[in-house]
Amino acid sequence: MEIAELGVESAFLITPDVHSDHRGLFLEVFSQPVFERAVGHRLSVAQLNCSVSRRGTIRGMHAIALPGQARYVTCAQGGIVDIVLDIRVGSPTYGAHVAVELTAANRRALYLAEGLAHGFAPLTDDATVVYLCSSTWSPGAEVIINALDPELGLPWPTEPGPVQSDKDAAAPSLREARELGLLPTLAECQARYAELADLTLAR
Repeated sequence: MEIAELGVESAFLITPDVHSDHRGLFLEVFSQPVFERAVGHRLSVAQLNCSVSRRGTIRGMHAIALPGQARYVTCAQGGIVDIVLDIRVGSPTYGAHVAVELTAANRRALYLAEGLAHGFAPLTDDATVVYLCSSTWSPGAEVIINALDPELGLPWPTEPGPVQSDKDAAAPSLREARELGLLPTLAECQARYAELADLTLAR
């Protein structure tokens, strides 16, 4: 398994070793020791989510207010483009994004730390996404940025759609969310990452 940090700090792409033979294939979707060496702390899993979406759907951009929710995302069926957005005020890559393709063929996964937002859209007629979460869903703490914010220019598939939930469609732009005081700061997020590293060392 290879874990490489992407162009947004604290977002990592995981490429597993896939072992194939006449019976099918086998791979490790997640390895705690490998993850810990690459990221610097353990991933504590509190919730496992499964999402099925049809082509044209855009889900996102979602985050959870600190202490936040880290996510480890993979696509079990079909394919998606998953986009990570840096919403940490004060970050050198604030407002920047990275987009990766996660498919049932490439078997890759994406990890995004607390304080980063993400969203995804199918590249196939339908797609099944499974993701590990470091905390349970907290609706009162949810932070949503409009995925179609023109200032962000996120590279969503253009046909068909977009199909969004009412909540996602009504979400503020990144600029508006910052003015409303909804976004975490880089310093707050770094303090959270340091806390997680300390907890790992204390185990």
